Amino acid sequence: MDSLLFAAKPAVTLASARGAFPVHRVFCVGRNYAAHAQEMGHEVDREAPFYFMKDASSVVASGQTLPFPPATQDFHHEMELVVALGAPAFQISAAEAQACVWGYACGLDMTRRDLQAQAKDKRRSWDLGKNFEHSAVIAPLTEASAFGPLGDQTISLSVNDSLRQTARLADMIWSVPDIIADLSRFYHLQAGDLIMTGTPAGVGRVQPGDRLEGRIDGLAPLSLRYARA
Repeated sequence: MDSLLFAAKPAVTLASARGAFPVHRVFCVGRNYAAHAQEMGHEVDREAPFYFMKDASSVVASGQTLPFPPATQDFHHEMELVVALGAPAFQISAAEAQACVWGYACGLDMTRRDLQAQAKDKRRSWDLGKNFEHSAVIAPLTEASAFGPLGDQTISLSVNDSLRQTARLADMIWSVPDIIADLSRFYHLQAGDLIMTGTPAGVGRVQPGDRLEGRIDGLAPLSLRYARA
């Protein structure tokens, strides 16, 4: 085999009680809470989920102080349930999908909202607004068997101890099995894939120096700070 032209970066992993979970891909579900779709000025679409992606290199563990991202004047938090797959799935039914779930975590889909809005206005992709370094902040994973069935658990986010987002996981338009089954129509899903399942209403601006704390009942909490300018 030819030698590498430059040093390869180590695999991105997430912590769990069972060991390191290697991240393969990150799929994100858009507008999966009706109240959030409405606050962003969109009709609630119940025909099918829609998706965007983040690179695995955008994933960063919670509990850190992160640099404030460049090129944005309107940086937003989006608190989400993260689903970690532990088995392959292709063209499966919703009834089969739960067996593919390894575990869950609290996550933040950090968004350069101004860049996303510019892309929407020009009917371009959302990559600059959504897919950048440290844009997927994820807490340690909890195995699905230890968490139990998804349902009426509370999902919430506070910024500097002020509650910004709160909802129930049951408020999601598309359930986790529905999302996995739908994604498996388009991709050969693999162990190590993550799915960020959408955010409730209450998204808002984050400033340098802010401290964020996210919680979902039964999961390890998420925390981070942004460095001051």
